[in-house]
Amino acid sequence: MNAIRLVAVGAFFAVATISGANAQQARDQIRIAGSSTVFPFSTLVAENFGKLGKFKTPIVESVGTGGGIKLFCGGVGAQHPDIANASRRMTKTEFDDCQKAGVTDILEVKIGFDGIVLAVKKGSAKFGVTREQIWKALAREVPVDGKLAKNPYTTWKQVDASLPDLPIEVMGPPPTSGTRDAFVELVMEEGCKNIPEIKAITDRAAHKKVCSQVREDGKFIEAGENDNLIVQRLAAGKPGLIGVFGYSFLEENTDKLEGMAIDKVAPAFEDIASGKYPVARSMFFYVKKAHIGVIPGIREFVAEFTSDKAMGDNGYLEKKGLIPLSKADREKVRTSATNLENLKL
Repeated sequence: MNAIRLVAVGAFFAVATISGANAQQARDQIRIAGSSTVFPFSTLVAENFGKLGKFKTPIVESVGTGGGIKLFCGGVGAQHPDIANASRRMTKTEFDDCQKAGVTDILEVKIGFDGIVLAVKKGSAKFGVTREQIWKALAREVPVDGKLAKNPYTTWKQVDASLPDLPIEVMGPPPTSGTRDAFVELVMEEGCKNIPEIKAITDRAAHKKVCSQVREDGKFIEAGENDNLIVQRLAAGKPGLIGVFGYSFLEENTDKLEGMAIDKVAPAFEDIASGKYPVARSMFFYVKKAHIGVIPGIREFVAEFTSDKAMGDNGYLEKKGLIPLSKADREKVRTSATNLENLKL
């Protein structure tokens, strides 16, 4: 596992088993694990929550959406996280794994939207790309002379004559990341839809495999779960190097980085909020209901996160780069969270 970022106040906590609502307090500090994209938002809420003085500042770990949900679904007990951050919705398979491990009652909280951006070092040659061009540049196999073959492209100009003669070098997250999942779904799978050779594949599984597989010959560089590391390497790297990460990281580094237009739409707050930007996704966190009332402060933390001062219009999370839900959707989320409604998949 790559570098794990932590924000915490306090010392070590005891490892004990939670056997029910009447169990002795096993840990006095909320533990959260998951998405690196949701990490900055969850961290800010945790810090503000801790400043209220009633509970300790929660521990927030950035281990990727898949990694966080796996830890969350490991079971009920103080050795397992109370909350999982996710930059995509929990899958049916993950939900079933939770159920099998005894994590049967789960609250899902949708917090807002984020865009997945392609960004370059400020001052680099500016060019926009389509999702089809991205797929051709990064897919493991592409059509060559009418047949699928190992991706031969080494420059963007080889992909499309209208693009610059720059090497294809893209840094992005690993398969355990929700950002990677969303990138595959919203960019790669969408980008291959109108290619005749791909449309001719009638087997659904084979079609999905060809569309979703990312090349592994060094042109796509898996840079770990830490999006800040991608930002740092991009800012210090050579012009032409491209990074893939959440919009909020671009928003915080506009002095160093520039976003690339995708399908002629540049990444911008308003266009992600309106749905005009083509690569936007929802973000969530999941709460283990069996830990509520045993680990102190969980219900209150959820209330802080879903408050208008946090995730509302002009809330402190918007200032961090979160694209807020509509007022009506925020009210639905808040009602669901207050009532501790069970997730059903």
